[in-house]
Amino acid sequence: MQVSVFGAAGEVTGSCYLITVNGYQILLECGLLQGNEEREERNADPFPFDPKRLDAVILSHAHIDHAGRLPLLVKRGYSGPIWTHQATADLLRIMLEDSASLAESDAAYENRKRHSGQPEKQPLYRKRDVAETLRQVRGLPYDALKEILQGVRLRLHNAGHILGSASVELQGGEPGKVRTLIFSGDLGMRGMPILRDATPPSHADLVMLESTYGDRAHRPRAETLREIEEILRRAREDGGNVLIPAFAVGRTQEVLYWFAQHWEEWELARFRIFLDSPMAIRVLDVYNRHTDMFDREAQNVWASHPHPFRLPNLKLTSDTAQSQEINNMRSGAIIIAGAGMCSGGRIRHHLRQNLGRREAHVIFVGYQAAGTLGRRLVDGAPRVRILGEEIQVNAHIHTVGGLSAHADQTGLLDWYGHLADAPPVLLVHGEDRARVPLAEKLRERFGCRVELAQPEQVIDV
Repeated sequence: MQVSVFGAAGEVTGSCYLITVNGYQILLECGLLQGNEEREERNADPFPFDPKRLDAVILSHAHIDHAGRLPLLVKRGYSGPIWTHQATADLLRIMLEDSASLAESDAAYENRKRHSGQPEKQPLYRKRDVAETLRQVRGLPYDALKEILQGVRLRLHNAGHILGSASVELQGGEPGKVRTLIFSGDLGMRGMPILRDATPPSHADLVMLESTYGDRAHRPRAETLREIEEILRRAREDGGNVLIPAFAVGRTQEVLYWFAQHWEEWELARFRIFLDSPMAIRVLDVYNRHTDMFDREAQNVWASHPHPFRLPNLKLTSDTAQSQEINNMRSGAIIIAGAGMCSGGRIRHHLRQNLGRREAHVIFVGYQAAGTLGRRLVDGAPRVRILGEEIQVNAHIHTVGGLSAHADQTGLLDWYGHLADAPPVLLVHGEDRARVPLAEKLRERFGCRVELAQPEQVIDV
């Protein structure tokens, strides 16, 4: 068994790894690169392998940095199965159709600006490619051992990150010399709302471990919730709007969950709350179909009032006209919109309207990758360019880290500690500032061998 690294090595987007085992080629993840324009242009590069020769694809979860190039893979000739969790299969339709719509609209916008005679820009993929991709998806439950190719078995463990997220266990090799590869996928924090905690595997010959927050401990959740309460109080006093850039899957549902839990003490009835994300609105339906995967507390909240997805003053704005009407509000609105890193979507329009207002507040509740608009705002940029317009940043910018859907350093170490005999580790999906400290802690605490994944690196299992 060999692993070839083709993405998320020293960065947190574009996850992509090729596993060679028993003569088969298996692709683990096929994510979009996100961030600045140069990075995103790399999405159209040829794959460093032949899609037509792949025998299987395995997907840990539905976030676009792990799944976003699947339709391109299919467009370029892959015709085999895509194995993932059943709930991820439901979410993929929403995520990939939205990604294709953005790609098509961005290409159309660029072509309108081009001079006569210039070649037209083509989208990375189209909705028809998504439709073909979805026909190849095969859903599995957690913990079931499935032979996906002769002598190659797959098991998915709950990763506790988003609905349907999984750690991947792949077994293969010669008789008597079977090797087990564990890919953590994105791991959630213990005690996260809605979902059950991750269930770590017990054995591996090599662990591919995410390291997004390998350099830090998240703030205690109770402190984070008090901080949100204080921000909302200040926003009421300042008379401004509150903007929350949020990922459509996971973070949006968690924010609404906390709003339901703290409805009275946060005085949320004094705001008008908008969920301005067609994709997130569709995702609510998927969550409602999979309440059996919730933890006990979330199941109680779903049965109580107010229901997180049906708050009394929550308005779901699907069409463009409804979204544009929100821009007429100068105060008293909480606007939850995508994209979570402000790299696209409706949040950019709301930021353009509100960043210049000293009474406005922006709450970042998720990771902001290098090169994104969200990262520039979090880093304190005094001015930013949005939709071709230079904007002075006068609004209050808040980073609320305790709601992260990723495990922190302690969580990553605890998850690894469930594995017997301290297997070797390959750190992926993390910037160097996060994975270097994590590598030191792993060596110090467990005495294991740790490598930092490098692009095009090949590792024997």
